[in-house]
Amino acid sequence: MAISVFDLFKIGIGPSSSHTVGPMAAAHDFVEVLKRRDLLGRVTRLEVHLHGSLSATGKGHGTDRAVVMGLMGEHPSHIDPSIVAPRIEALLESRTLPLDGHQAIPFHWSRDLQWHDESLPYHPNALTLVAHGHGEELYRNVYYSVGGGFVVDEAQARSGELDSDTTPLPYDFHSAAELMALCRMHGLRISELMLENEKAWRSEAEVRAGLWEIWQAMQACVQTGLAAEGLLPGGLQVRRRAASLQRRLLAMDGDDSLIASTFSAMDWVNVFALAVNEENAAGGRMVTAPTNGAAGIIPAVLHYYMKFQPEACEREVVDFLLTAGAVGILCKKNASISGAEVGCQGEVGSACAMAAAGLAEVMGGSVGQVENAAEIGLEHNLGLTCDPIGGLVQVPCIERNAIASVKAINAARMALRGDGEHFVSLDHVIRTMRDTGADMQEKYKETSRGGLAVNAIEC
Repeated sequence: MAISVFDLFKIGIGPSSSHTVGPMAAAHDFVEVLKRRDLLGRVTRLEVHLHGSLSATGKGHGTDRAVVMGLMGEHPSHIDPSIVAPRIEALLESRTLPLDGHQAIPFHWSRDLQWHDESLPYHPNALTLVAHGHGEELYRNVYYSVGGGFVVDEAQARSGELDSDTTPLPYDFHSAAELMALCRMHGLRISELMLENEKAWRSEAEVRAGLWEIWQAMQACVQTGLAAEGLLPGGLQVRRRAASLQRRLLAMDGDDSLIASTFSAMDWVNVFALAVNEENAAGGRMVTAPTNGAAGIIPAVLHYYMKFQPEACEREVVDFLLTAGAVGILCKKNASISGAEVGCQGEVGSACAMAAAGLAEVMGGSVGQVENAAEIGLEHNLGLTCDPIGGLVQVPCIERNAIASVKAINAARMALRGDGEHFVSLDHVIRTMRDTGADMQEKYKETSRGGLAVNAIEC
C-alpha cells in the first residue's frame, strides 16, 4: 500500500472526515460507477443504509446530508459548504433528488434513508447504496469510511487490499525503524526522503505547490474561524470562542501576570486550534490533518512556527507537512486514524505526533529527535476515547485539539533537548495504540454511548 502525503491532507468539508467527507466521496463514487456502466438514466429509486458508527452518530456528523450531496454529484474536495442547507431543504420539500445534479428521481427521506445499529464485518463506518430501476435492482455496493476521508468498497475490503495504489516508491517504509534506517543509510532528513517518495506521483514543483495550497487552505480556515462568532449548530448551544480570545490577546499588552508573561505564545496556539475546529463543527471548508476531528492541531502548530520563528519560509512549511505526513502514514499503516476503530487516540493522538514531528524537523532536529518527538506526542494520548456529546464534533473535540497542539509543541521541545535516544520507540507506541483500540469497548469509539456523551446529561 502506497500512501501519499496528499492522501492524509485533503481539502474537504466539516464536521467529520470519516462521517462526512468519506460518505460523500463514497456516494459520489457510486454515481460515477452508474455513469460508467451506463445505468444512470435507468435509475428510478435509491436506497441509503447507514451502519454501525455512521448510524450511531451520523445525524450529529451530517452523514445523511453528506451522502445525499454525493448522490447529487458533489465531491468534498470542491463542494461549497453554503449550498448544503438550501439543497437539502429543497429536497425535503420536493421529495425529489437531482441524481448527479440533473436527473430528478423521487427520494423520501424517511423511507429511502435507513439507520442500522449493527456494524458490518470490515469496519464500524459502513454504508450500503442501492440503485433500482423499473422492477429491478441495477447496482449496489457497500463502502467503508476507514478514517481521514479514506474509503474502500466491499471488493477491496474482502480482498484485504485497503488501498489499491501500488505505486513503487524509492524509499518504501513500513515502520519508524525502517524510516530512520533509510534516512541514515542515504544521508536524508525525513522531509527529504518523503519528498523523493512523493516524486513517484508528481514533480517536485507540483509537490511543493500542492502542499503550499494545503497550507493556504489551513490559513483560510483559521481566518474564517477567527471572523465568526455566535453559537455552533446542533443544539448544544456551544459558543464560538476563537474570535473573542483573539481580541483579548491583541488587547493584553499590559498584562504582566505570570501566565500572560510566560505562556502568551501558547495562548495563540489555543486560538488557532479553536478557530479551525469551530469552523469544522460548523461544517466549513478545511483540511483533514489527518482527520477532521483532529484538524486543528497541525495548523495550530504550523501557525505557531510561522508566527514566532524569525524568517520562517515556504520551504519550511513543505518540510513540516512532509515530515508530519511520514508519521501519519505510519499510524495509518500500523494502527488506525479512525476514532470509530481505535478511539480518539487514533485521531488527536496521531495528529499530535504528526505535529510534534513536523515542528522538530523544521527546528533542526535529527532523525532520532524527530522520531522521539512523534513518540512523545502519541504516547501521552494513548487510551483517549472518542465520546462526542450529542454525536457532534464539538465537546470535547474542539478543546481537545487546543490541548493536543500545546502538547505537540512540548513534545518537540523535550525531544530537541535530548539526543534522540529514548526508552520507548514510536513503533512500540503505534502498536500499543492499535492494541488499546482493539481492547477498548465499542461505546467509547465514536458511538456517543459512553464517556462524556452520557455523563454530561445536562446536554
